[in-house]
Formats: sequence, structure tokens, C-alpha cells
Amino acid sequence: MKALVVMLLATGLLLTADAVKKHRRVQGGGFSWDHRRSAGMWNDSPQDGQDEIPDVIQANDVDALEDGDDNTDEMPGVYRIEEPCREMECGAGRECWFNEESEEGECRCIVECGRENDPRRQVCSNHNVTYPTECDLFRALCLCEEGSEECEDPEKLADAHIEYYGACRDIPKCASEELADFPRRMREWLFNVMRELAERKELSYHYQKMEQEAEEDLSKRWENAAVWKWCDLDGEPADKSVSRHELFPVKAPLQSLEHCIGDFLEGCDVDGDHQITLKEWGACLNLEASNLEARCETLNKSDE
Repeated sequence: MKALVVMLLATGLLLTADAVKKHRRVQGGGFSWDHRRSAGMWNDSPQDGQDEIPDVIQANDVDALEDGDDNTDEMPGVYRIEEPCREMECGAGRECWFNEESEEGECRCIVECGRENDPRRQVCSNHNVTYPTECDLFRALCLCEEGSEECEDPEKLADAHIEYYGACRDIPKCASEELADFPRRMREWLFNVMRELAERKELSYHYQKMEQEAEEDLSKRWENAAVWKWCDLDGEPADKSVSRHELFPVKAPLQSLEHCIGDFLEGCDVDGDHQITLKEWGACLNLEASNLEARCETLNKSDE
């Protein structure tokens, strides 16, 4: 079980809603800063095809400006673009570019995602197509949305999204007996992961107290773990329900490892409204609804 908990931590079961928020990007010669760093491409030399693109303020230059040094006279060919792009959030597959005419930032499709040879960065789309990274998938989607000639398949990519992490593979069907036992396994996983995070001091004080309560009162073990995870998935805005989109941090990392996770989560939405309430979440885990209380940190703060 310990090994399984470590695997779940590593694969991202515990990703919060922040994990699927839009990334803020600052354009730098065709590559966003955050992307170029993650792709191992960050350096001071120009990339292919950048000869006609003026230099852009580098990361250390922006740090200097933030510290109060506003002198760019000694920086030839510098765009003062850090402010408009810094305040913009572009959707997945897009990055911020500075428009000289309007002197404002605008979101465009990422020019290039960079080379990535690590198979662990691969993602499988809902159309069973493997992409080198999620950047490549969302860039392809962006190109189609913008009507670019580079769009490979407009019809197929119209509703493309990440189905799970890793290369596409044949995932066996979930047998009825496996699905019947899945709630028990899920309860155990949730509590053990919650315990692991508590030991690492990676839970907030609010949820740390809930974990300690579960340790002292075994009758609250499964309930507290279930409430914690449901609250964790109910991202901004915290509307007391978990959407299918908010389930992504649970489903995507585990789909290729646990072939029943998709069927299990699908079954949690009993009324088919694409939202999972705490009551539905508890029923899905075979827990008594009367024992569950929405003790979310965000909800408690809003009631203060």
C-alpha cells in the first residue's frame, strides 16, 4: 500500500484545482519563459528563425526592473512588454505576444513547444492520439480554433482534450467485480495519501486537523479522507460540487494505471448533471451520507 501511495503522489492524484488553471505566459522571441525553462531550452542564444525578432527582456532583466531599475537605455532592441504580458493569462496552447501598434499584449497560439524525448511527458488524447507533451496537444487545438493552415484535422481536434497521461495504449475493460470493489480501494487510497501528506506537513492546518481526527477516531477515517479530497477538487469558484473538469487531476494520471477509474468516476454522477455533490461522492465511495459534512476550508472561511 505504501508503494501505491507513493505512485499516486508521483502521478498526480493529489493535484489541486490549481493544476488545471491557465498558465501565465510572458512572450520571449517565440517561446514563453515558463515553457522554455521546462523544455530545457532556456539560453541567451537566438533560436532558429529569430533573426528578425528584436531581443526581449530576459528573466534577469525583469528581476532588475522589479527591483526598481527602470533604465533600459543600455538595453538595445528591448521591448517594454513585461507589464502587459505579465498581467495576461492565456489559455492552454497560447502565449502572450506584444502588439506594437496597440502597445498591448495579445494571446496567440504557441509557436513551438520544443523537443521533448521523455516518454513520461506524453499524453493521450480522447481520440487515441499520442502527443509528445500536453503543450503539443493544446497548440494543435489552438491552431484549429484560430483557423490556421497548420491545423491537421479540424473536425477531430474540435473537442480534443487529454484523456490520460502517457502514450496511448489498449486499456482493458473494467469487469463488474472489479468495479464493485473499487470504492473500498479508493477509500483506502484517499486516506493513505492524506496521511502521507500529513506526515510531510503538506496539508493546510485545517486538513491537518481532520487527518489527526481520523487517526484518533477510526470511525471518521474514510469520511474525513473523502471530504478532504472532495473539497480539494472543488476548485475556484467553490460551488459545493465537483465538475467533470475538476475530476481531471484524479482521472488523467491514473487512467492508464487503473482501468476502472473512469467507470468509477462516471458512476458517481448519478443524476447525469455533470456535477458531483458531496452526497453523490459519499454514495460513490459507499459511505453513509449522514456521516459526511462539507468541512471545506474555503467554505468555512466564507462563513466567518
